[in-house]
Amino acid sequence: MTAIASTAADSATMFRRNLLHMLRYPGLTVFVIGIPVLLLLLFVYVFGGMLGAGLPGGGQGASQEYLAYVVPGILLIGVAGIANGASIGIAQDMTEGIVARFRSMAISRAAVLNGHVLGNTVQGLLCLAVVMGVALLMGLRPGAGPLAWLVLVAFLALVCYSVSWVAVAMGMSSKTVESASNTPMIFTLLPFLGSGFVPTASMPGWLQWFADAQPFTPFIETTRSLLAGQGPDARYGLASLAWCAVFVALGYFWSRAVYERKSVSS
Repeated sequence: MTAIASTAADSATMFRRNLLHMLRYPGLTVFVIGIPVLLLLLFVYVFGGMLGAGLPGGGQGASQEYLAYVVPGILLIGVAGIANGASIGIAQDMTEGIVARFRSMAISRAAVLNGHVLGNTVQGLLCLAVVMGVALLMGLRPGAGPLAWLVLVAFLALVCYSVSWVAVAMGMSSKTVESASNTPMIFTLLPFLGSGFVPTASMPGWLQWFADAQPFTPFIETTRSLLAGQGPDARYGLASLAWCAVFVALGYFWSRAVYERKSVSS
């Protein structure tokens, strides 16, 4: 087999392993799904009337207006949750000696990382599907057509994939599973410090600058435009693709460097 074919076959094997692990130990998946669902219920039914009244067009149906506004931010909270799961999963493999065993076998080193990233991408899409289903039951009525839905699914899959690469690198760099669970918390904060819950124009100037510059704001705005059936804004769409490319490159080379270093030192 060629090197590429061998890596692809090994990656498929590692991907199946991670899917089986997700099915046999569903606790983390339930947690990853539960947090954004609870936040959606909280922000719409408790804060939605007040926050929705401040949106353009917010009035008698302020809660429903806010539901349409906040769903993209909640979806990206779900993406942040799978980053936490990716970091914990690879850290467990590192600390329990599974990765050390893989190093001694004729398995592509990239395949071990690919399996975790692809498995967490699937977990992320499952989480986002449940969150979207709950939002629809709450009364969300997106204006997206079939093509926009396909683009949205592909876009969210790309975001999950790119964020998972950075999260895997964070988990491999952590010395314990506990520290691996804390490091990706930055991803959870970014939707709150972006346009996920309130427009960035309502923020103080210094915070508005950060909110507009950080990666999750273009992710959220692209998702919001696709759900509304308006098509992605070119500025946010290009920024999102650029951030995804940065995350994939950063996570891949960082995790490979850590993997090679620990292979030499072990």
